[in-house]
This record gives sequence, C-alpha cells and structure tokens, in this order.
Amino acid sequence: MTDIHKTIVVTGVGIASPYGIGLNCLQAGMLSGKSCLARTKDLYPGFEGTTAQIHELAPLPKTFSSRYSRTDQLAVVAVADAIANSGCDRAIFRESGVVMANTVGGLTEIDTGLAEGPSEWYRRPGGLLRGTSYPFAHVADAVGAHFGIRGPSCAISVACASGAIAIALAADMLLDGAAPMILAGGSDPLCPFTLSGFNSLRALDPNPCSPFDQNRKGLNLGEGSAVLILETLAAATARDANILAVLRGWAMNNDAFHSTAPQTQGSGLADCIRLSMEMAEISSDEIGYVNAHGTGTPLNDIAEANAYETAFRGRNSPIPVSSTKSYFGHCLGAAGALEAAVTIMAVCSGALLPTLRLTDPIESPSVDWLRGKVRRQPLPLAMSVSSGFGGSNTALIFASGRS
Repeated sequence: MTDIHKTIVVTGVGIASPYGIGLNCLQAGMLSGKSCLARTKDLYPGFEGTTAQIHELAPLPKTFSSRYSRTDQLAVVAVADAIANSGCDRAIFRESGVVMANTVGGLTEIDTGLAEGPSEWYRRPGGLLRGTSYPFAHVADAVGAHFGIRGPSCAISVACASGAIAIALAADMLLDGAAPMILAGGSDPLCPFTLSGFNSLRALDPNPCSPFDQNRKGLNLGEGSAVLILETLAAATARDANILAVLRGWAMNNDAFHSTAPQTQGSGLADCIRLSMEMAEISSDEIGYVNAHGTGTPLNDIAEANAYETAFRGRNSPIPVSSTKSYFGHCLGAAGALEAAVTIMAVCSGALLPTLRLTDPIESPSVDWLRGKVRRQPLPLAMSVSSGFGGSNTALIFASGRS
C-alpha cells in the first residue's frame, strides 16, 4: 500500500525555454519536431557556432532588474510559471523551500567593460547591485526574495547533473520534513565564459548536434530554466491539488574517476540507474523510456550507452532511449530539470520523442534508439538520467499522476 506521507508528487511545472514560456510551449514545439538549435555569432568576440537561445524574455520590474542576473531572471520566470499553473495563490508558498541549481551564476553580467575600466563599469545603472549576483547561490536567494519564500533555501552547482540533483535533494528534504513544499529545478543562460570553455575543450559541434550517432562531433549549448513544485502525496491530497506526476524513485552517486571524463564503461551511471529502480521497487522491464543525458560528445555517449547495456541487461526487450538535447541543446545546470519536465510530459502523454539527426546509432543490443517519428505508447514509468563533470550521476523515475 502506498504511504502517502512518503510519496513525492509533482503539482506544478514551470518552464522558460527557447520554445517559449510554459510546459505547453515546450511540448508543442518538441512534438512538432522543431529544433531550436541555430547558427549564432558574437556571443563573445570571435565566436561562431550553434546554440539555442531564448529571444523573448519579458523584462522584470526595475526594482529587481537592477540586481538580477540573466540566470536569476530565467529562474524567476520559471518559478512564476510553475506557481501560475499550479492554480495556487502565492501565499501558500511562503513556508516552502527552494532548491535551485546553476553553473553560471551572475557571470553573464561581466563584459569587457569591467577590464577596461572597473570603476566606471560598476557606476553604470545597476552595476554594483548586479555584481552581487555573481555567486551561484544568488539564484536561490533571488527566487526566495522575489516570491517571499521563507523556508530553507539551497543552491546546487554540480556541473551538468545540477538540475536533476536539485530535484533529488528536494525530494529527500521533503521526506525529512524540512518544508511542506519545495520549488526545485535549475537555471542557466548562455554565457561567454562557458561557451569559450567548452570551445577550448573542443567539445562543441559547430553544427546542430547528433547525440548517440556514430558520427557525433560534440555538443551545442542552450539556455533555459525549469522548476518543479514537489510535495508529499498527503499534502497534495489534503488541498485537492492537481497531481501531474509521481516521483517514484531517485538516486545520486559519483564515478570517483576523473574531473571531466566519464568512466568509460559507465559503471557509476549504471549503478545509479539500478539504485533508483531499487528505491522505486521496480524491475528494469517496468521502465518504458529513458530520457538520456545524451550530450553528443564522443566520450559521454559511448559511456552512457555502456551504462544502459549494464543496467538494463536481461530486460525482455531493448529499452527505448532518446536525447532531447538534440532539440534545445545542453542547458548545463538547467539541463536535468528541463529533461525531467520532458520526461513528465512523456508519462502524461505517452509520446516518446526521438533523437533528432540520429542516422547511424551506436550499436547497443540492449537499447532501442528512438529516431524518426514520435512513438506513442502507454508509459507507466519513465526515467530521466543526468551526468556531469566530476563524475556526478542522477536518475529520476516518474509515473503519471493519473496512475
């Protein structure tokens, strides 16, 4: 029998993505097969490549815009959207918690003017106030301050697994009774520092990426934010909330292998996947779909394919897998949260999105690489997988709120 005090549910999802604001925009754009990846110039001097950008973002009131970075703004927009589609008055969130992930913080606010004349740069409108947004912890603080949230506030920055880890940690906090409700997710904008960093690592594909393809050449960066409203089933039922999904299981671990490279056989990720299924008390046959980390880099994709071979060996049929970074790029600290939202979309609609531009998949007998058309089938359970530099791994298992 389900213990409603120990079951974690999702009662709201907020999105800011290159498709627009809201889960409906994200779903409509992706189901149409539209990719937001496009040729981009001059994000920093000399840069020319492929990214996914948010072109229209409503400005915040001047009271906040002077001290919010773009990272903060994306987070605030996503939280506002989550609260709006939850159908709740903002007052109900005052005692909730905030767990927000990012990797950039306020570095987006630094430009060449700082090096050329620091004193003049900081004297510009909002200069010094905007400078307080540099730490990555400021994103969680900005969300709390903007919405008057007085519960625990936590910031997560664990590279590309950050958004998913924020959700897993929030679920643990709810089970510990830290707050009655938690807003959890991630926010990251395009930033010259990260673009130039990945470029120097030769990890960027100049063209739209092709995850899990034999001829993959690298990743594309995107920007966005996604926030889930998490609470226990008991709390959600008591206020007759609309339950979008159930977080059936989750796990986090580390490869303890290398500062940037994944463990070649994907053993750490395979263990993480198994741990999440053990927590959910399910078999591998019950997972109907995996939304993969799937960056498109040579090292990540083969390690991930190896992890699926290990974790799903013995299934009655190959596990359906796709990477939605082929639609909106790698959003770094927001990636795991955005992909969790995509996974929730899948279990709610039964629509399994293919990986775009996947023509010659990595050979993997245990994996059914989704490509071509959207596949529609009943989907009781789906998994979202995230990995990051430093060896961080996360697996989240979702079920429809109607199940």
